[in-house]
Amino acid sequence: MSEADDDLVPISVRLGDVVPPEDPEDWTRPLTWVAALGMLAAPLVAVAWFVAAAPADARDPLPATYAVAAALAGGAAATGATQLGMARAWTATLGAGLFGALVVIMLGVVMAGERQVGAASPTLAHAFAASVAGLAGSVAAAAIAAAVSRLRSRIVRFLAAIGAAVAVALVAIGLLMAA
Repeated sequence: MSEADDDLVPISVRLGDVVPPEDPEDWTRPLTWVAALGMLAAPLVAVAWFVAAAPADARDPLPATYAVAAALAGGAAATGATQLGMARAWTATLGAGLFGALVVIMLGVVMAGERQVGAASPTLAHAFAASVAGLAGSVAAAAIAAAVSRLRSRIVRFLAAIGAAVAVALVAIGLLMAA
């Protein structure tokens, strides 16, 4: 190899350590932030709720239970609506919903002040109900996001998926907590 050819090969490759290139533009794109905040919306609402005023009773749904479920479903829908293509929109929506639900349940376990035998603590009960309702909304949003993924209008993709997700989540939380 000549001296000129040697300059064309990155130093990391010449030294034997292949380092993947960095893309400095990733986090400067607004849709990247929408997707990240969509996945973290419900966990952030749950942390704020559990720190400020954790539930004392698990029998009835509280406004914050509805808020966590709506944030989970709406955040997952927003994450999926950033994607073009049916498969990407479907998987991004469900992936964000599953991630958010898992983190909300883990927060419910961690933030539960007392450990009870035979019954879940109110914090965990509300976290679980909100997660299941949010996942129901995420499934509805995934179907809508996949159906409208070919549309170029982001507003239509976002509004359709988020509207369906939040509506299903709010109905589901009422049904879950009433049973």
